[in-house]
Amino acid sequence: MDERRTRTAFAVDAVGQRARAAVKAAWWTATGSLARSMTRPTRGEQARSFEPTSAPPDKGSLRRAYLEAFEKDARDVAAGLYPAVEDGPVRPSAAVREAADFIADAFEVDRRRRRGDGVEVRDEVNSLAYPTYYRQNFHYQSGGWFTEASARRYDAQVEALFSGTAGAMRRRGLSLLAKHWRGRDHRDAKILDAACGSGAFLKDLKAAFPRAAIAGLDLSEAYLARARKRAGVGGIKANAEILPIADSSLDAVSCVYLFHELPPRVRPVVAASLARALKPGGVLVFVDSVQPSDTPDLARLLEAFPVYFHEPYYGSYAQTDLAALFAEVGLKPIGEDRAFLTKALLLEKPLS
Repeated sequence: MDERRTRTAFAVDAVGQRARAAVKAAWWTATGSLARSMTRPTRGEQARSFEPTSAPPDKGSLRRAYLEAFEKDARDVAAGLYPAVEDGPVRPSAAVREAADFIADAFEVDRRRRRGDGVEVRDEVNSLAYPTYYRQNFHYQSGGWFTEASARRYDAQVEALFSGTAGAMRRRGLSLLAKHWRGRDHRDAKILDAACGSGAFLKDLKAAFPRAAIAGLDLSEAYLARARKRAGVGGIKANAEILPIADSSLDAVSCVYLFHELPPRVRPVVAASLARALKPGGVLVFVDSVQPSDTPDLARLLEAFPVYFHEPYYGSYAQTDLAALFAEVGLKPIGEDRAFLTKALLLEKPLS
């Protein structure tokens, strides 16, 4: 009887998840469309010189891939892998303020895009203590990674960019970890979310594994402060290149949307740092953009992304052999999942 009641509760949660996803998708699709119509980003110099080599995506395939992200998320909730979650503000008034702030800032983003200025933050922030590659206005955002306003606005930016799928896409990594650890006692588990940003995935980890010891790590004080408050966990200000973590001390490390913003020479360094901190038998939850070889039908979108958004290292990421990159540091893939424009890998550090 208890098992039947539990299954019913999960099914009800999944229905709620689907309903919230539908509202969220409509909201952020409309918000993103409004911002684009007001700023007309296609007028930028880079956009005018864009000469794609891939065919436009089939609209039917694109819509199916988009909807699949929400459906996979709801199915995982129904299966009890993780609880139903709320991505973003609960109160309508807060959602309106968040969207209005995003739209107002879109004009600043478009100004940088038109100028081709993706390093404005180097002149505005006392950031010499940070790596040069980090001191950029990735996707032309105001404040780079350095300001409270940027940390507050980040989630609205990515949800508008991906029409409300950002949370569902990220949770492909959570799904892989939850399946791998199903039935395990999490009270002794130690998890680090490296480059935790504003804390969206960190919050999901805390909801899925409430008994585990979880912390976030980020190089931005502003983003880390928001992440700690959002997820209610500890935080470490540090560079993922040199984790201040003892060797073989973590059961899991997650890394979401970091590697496409790393220069080619830095990716192996970060991969080695993450692998070093894992216990034998521990796992890395890797979440990032799909690559053209994964989804040839969507290759045009992947080509356009670094053109319309300042992503100087995305092109090299798109061609990176991730399996080889992680094999070099002793991690082997044991799981993979994809949703829309994101893929997740689960990589294990062998016991011996």
